[in-house]
Amino acid sequence: MKKVLSIAGSDCSGGAGIQADLKTFAAHGVYGMSVITSVVAENTVRVISYQNIAPTIINEQMTAVFEDIYPDAVKIGMLSCADTMLAVASSLQEWQPKNIVLDPVMYAKNGDALMEPQAIDTLIKNVLPLATLITPNIPEAEKIADCSITSLEEMERAAKAIYERCHAAVLIKGGHRSGEATDILYDGENIYSYTSERIATKNTHGTGCTFSSAIASQLALGVPLDQAISKAKKYITTAIAHSLELGEGHGPTNHFYSLYRNGLKEEQSQ
Repeated sequence: MKKVLSIAGSDCSGGAGIQADLKTFAAHGVYGMSVITSVVAENTVRVISYQNIAPTIINEQMTAVFEDIYPDAVKIGMLSCADTMLAVASSLQEWQPKNIVLDPVMYAKNGDALMEPQAIDTLIKNVLPLATLITPNIPEAEKIADCSITSLEEMERAAKAIYERCHAAVLIKGGHRSGEATDILYDGENIYSYTSERIATKNTHGTGCTFSSAIASQLALGVPLDQAISKAKKYITTAIAHSLELGEGHGPTNHFYSLYRNGLKEEQSQ
């Protein structure tokens, strides 16, 4: 069985972060493990507060995983401060995992900050170059590339600029644009685009976490990067299309729709 590790924050409402990652891993038939970097008190409406985990505990969690159940892929999410980033980077350099998918989480769905602004330079210098794939949304890509993005052409230019800084493949997600949902990948040689219908729903809590975890799962299963992104794009689009009406704000996606769309409904109706 393939194994995937998530290094991310914990979302007590279950829609994003570690919780979304583990659900996504399970939906893809891979064994999920976690290293918690921050504990976030949040729900579908707001982020109340968060507490960062001590760097020594982060390193010890990573040691516990790598020395016993070495992962086939790693997904990285919320790294809120420079100390957390340096701790994660140190362990990654020690253990040298393959297939690192890094989602540079800077904001919650409602816009609350989840990364200290002064830590962005540390992210760019110390963490992003360790990744196989970086998956920023448009606001995050604008911060990393230090540019404005208003079109597909500017997404392509930003992806190339980030690649030149970090030498990792870059997938810029187009969820913040209007019209069709188009994502742009630059792998150092070629530009690829992935387009799907934009789903009219407010229930998009944890979509970035889920998408990046789906890509990591596919890479762990041996799927090439381009195909891994395509498969993950179909998965997240389905999860959004059948999202859950939970909470007063941005509800979660349905991580297990494809698995349970028949059997679970039949059992519940009996």
